[in-house]
Amino acid sequence: MHRTGELFGQYQTLEQQKDSATLGMWIFIATEILFFGGLFLTYTVNRRYYFTAFGVGGNMLDLALGTANTAVLIASSFTMAMSVWCAQTTRKKFLPLFLILTMALGCVFLGIKYVEYKQKFDHHLIPGHSFDITYAVNHPAPGTSPKQLASEREEIENGFAADPYLNAHAQLYFSLYFGMTGLHALHMIVGVGLLLWLLRESLKGRFTASYNTPVEIVGLYWHFVDIVWIYLFALLYLINRHLGS
Repeated sequence: MHRTGELFGQYQTLEQQKDSATLGMWIFIATEILFFGGLFLTYTVNRRYYFTAFGVGGNMLDLALGTANTAVLIASSFTMAMSVWCAQTTRKKFLPLFLILTMALGCVFLGIKYVEYKQKFDHHLIPGHSFDITYAVNHPAPGTSPKQLASEREEIENGFAADPYLNAHAQLYFSLYFGMTGLHALHMIVGVGLLLWLLRESLKGRFTASYNTPVEIVGLYWHFVDIVWIYLFALLYLINRHLGS
C-alpha cells in the first residue's frame, strides 16, 4: 500500500476514501449501539422487577451534577461541530481553538463524573462487601437540612417496607450505574485522545476544504458518545426518581 499526499493507494480519489472511512465509522457506531443497547435492555428488565430499589437508587444520584454534565456535553457537541466546519472551510486558525474547547469540555465532564463517583464512595454505594444503602442517612453530611434528611430517611424506610431485600437490589442498580457510566467515561477518554491527535495535526495545517476526513470521523464518534449520555441521563437520573412518582 502506497500513499500520495493524503490519498492511500487502495483508493482512486479522496472522495472515495472519505466515503469508505465514513461507512466504516457508521458500522462501528452500529456495533456500539448494539453493545450499549444490551446494557440498556438489562437495565430496563431489572428496573421492571426491582422498581422500588431502582427508584431509591436513582434518587440517590446527584441530579445537579448530572444536569451539569449534560449541559457540558451539549456544549461540546457544538464546539465539535464548529471544529468540523472550520476544517471543511479551511479556517486553520480557528480549528485548533475549537478542538481545544471540545477537549476542555470533555475533561470538565470527566472531572464532574469523578466528583460524583467520590460521593458514591463516601456514601458506601460502591457495589461490594461494604455497600450500605442506609449509610448516607445514618451518617449525614455536615450542613444537611433536617427536612431533607427526614425525607431521605422516610424514603429508605418505605423502600425496605416494599422490598425487604432493598440493599441487595439497590446494589444491582449501582452496579449497572457504574458499569454504564464507566463505559461511557472510557469512550470519552478515547475521544479526548483522538482530539489531541487532531489538534497536533491541525497545528501543522493538515486539514483543508479538500481533506478533512479525520475531523469529520472523530466528530461522528464524539456526537455518538454525547447522544449515549443523553439516554443514560434519562434512564439513570430522571425516570421515577421518587418512590411515590
